[in-house]
Amino acid sequence: MSDKKKPPKQLLHLVFGGELTSLDGIEFRDLKALDIVGIYPNYAEAYTAWNAAAHRTVDNAMVRYFIVHMHRLLDPEHEPSQADAKAQS
Repeated sequence: MSDKKKPPKQLLHLVFGGELTSLDGIEFRDLKALDIVGIYPNYAEAYTAWNAAAHRTVDNAMVRYFIVHMHRLLDPEHEPSQADAKAQS
C-alpha cells in the first residue's frame, strides 16, 4: 500500500472582469480593456482572486468580475463527482 496521496484533480477556473455597457447585461464596454486576473486550479483559489478583484473595483458599479469553470468547457460531458464538488469548495 502506497503512502503517496493522489494529487487533487485540476479543475481550472478563469477569473476576469471589466466595465459593462449596462447593469442589465453582460456586454463589456471595451474588450481590449478586460482584466484577466488569472487561471486557478480550483474554485476556492479562483473565488479568493475574484473577491480581491471585485473589492478593488467596488467604487465603480459598472465593473463586474466573473469566474468561468474552464474545466466544464474543456470536458463538457464530464459529470462532476462528489470528489469534484468537494474540491471546488
